[in-house]
Amino acid sequence: MKRVFIAIKVEPGGELLRMISSLKALLGAENIKWVDTVNIHVTLAFLGDTEEKRIKILVNMLKERYSGFHEFEFILAGTGVFKNFRDPRAIWVGIRSSEKLLMLSNITTDGLKENGFEIEDRQFNPHLTLGRIKSVKDTGNLTTVLERYMDSQIQIVHVNEVILYESILKQTGPLYKPLAKFPLS
Repeated sequence: MKRVFIAIKVEPGGELLRMISSLKALLGAENIKWVDTVNIHVTLAFLGDTEEKRIKILVNMLKERYSGFHEFEFILAGTGVFKNFRDPRAIWVGIRSSEKLLMLSNITTDGLKENGFEIEDRQFNPHLTLGRIKSVKDTGNLTTVLERYMDSQIQIVHVNEVILYESILKQTGPLYKPLAKFPLS
């Protein structure tokens, strides 16, 4: 069994790296587990524990689904929190509406369902998770800090492949190991 997910890797550019550094500095007193910048990605589907034989089926299905899907771009813009500012659980960067990204998500989800993979049945909400919040002493400061970036365009992301990752949980944080890469033509 391997814990797997399908994602688009995002290489953080200067603006995103500066923003993350600023957030870490301004929220340094809070109990936040920041995502390592090498692990930043957009999740298309999280499958969790998956048998090896099912992974082979998954790889073949994704190869077929993504053939003929072309490279595209999307825009990272704005920040916020999951759950809400009274009870924040995660800090995220948003993604401006992208028809191509939505199409890629639908192609992925449809293929998974058709091949009997169990996935969460919820609407695709594309984002980058920057930090998981353990606890916050000053939610007012958190709100003020994130409002600085709420309307900001942060980075254009060029997508030329989708990756099937294994997530290996370690004491130091997760290790994301690529199991298969699917180039977009």
